Amino acid sequence: MITSLAGRKALVTGAGSGIGKATAALLLSEGADVAALDIDEAGLAELTGRVTSTSGRLISKQVDFLSAESTTAGVNAATAELGGLDILVNNVGAGIGRVFDDIDDEMWMKTLQLNFMSYVRTTRLTLPLLRESSYGSIVNNASDLARQPETVPVDYGASKAAVLALTKSLARAEGPTIRVNAVAPGPIWTPFWSKPGGFADDLAQLHNMEPQAAVEHEMKLRQLPLARLGTPEEVANVIVFLAGDLASFVTGSVWGVDGGSIRSII
Repeated sequence: MITSLAGRKALVTGAGSGIGKATAALLLSEGADVAALDIDEAGLAELTGRVTSTSGRLISKQVDFLSAESTTAGVNAATAELGGLDILVNNVGAGIGRVFDDIDDEMWMKTLQLNFMSYVRTTRLTLPLLRESSYGSIVNNASDLARQPETVPVDYGASKAAVLALTKSLARAEGPTIRVNAVAPGPIWTPFWSKPGGFADDLAQLHNMEPQAAVEHEMKLRQLPLARLGTPEEVANVIVFLAGDLASFVTGSVWGVDGGSIRSII
């Protein structure tokens, strides 16, 4: 990918695993300096191991995005060390497969704090720096469930719908200085699915199969055109495209990276 991102300064939340780690790694390979933030120290350490002599500079910070205080401290320290900011990738998030009746107020608030309010806080903290950049770009990681909700997980889908509303609003408010876009991944083989007790384990019990086979079977039942899960790298490719100059006339958009899960024409 020819991105002209060498020397750009990027901050990626949730960079310790999945889509965030793949995005941080790709930005580094394109020569960008990257601040990788996550609560997962082991994941950040593994990302550090991918840095090569031709990569951009990597800064990693342990941050608990459920905490406003930890978010503020981590983001401020990371951007100070970067010496500015050109690209923000709001990616951190999680979800649990549970039906509406099983979600109490505390669970709702935890989902919204991590999947939505972390984006609000991180964006608020970094906007002054992005406004000073000649290449200001924000890419928010949403979900196909924001546009085509399923019954499970309802709180996750609602939080991601809020991310899309935030994306559209910020794109109008911050243009022409900053471009703001979102990706809406479909089913991607990340810890959301693969972790112990994750959604894949739920489907494994339902279909009496190994977890990944059960997920692939579920995709066929849903008539997903590509009939498989995506990879974090496939989403990262689109995020990095949106972050750079190749997408210089793209803002306020939602890019589906979903294997064809969204059936509407808008």
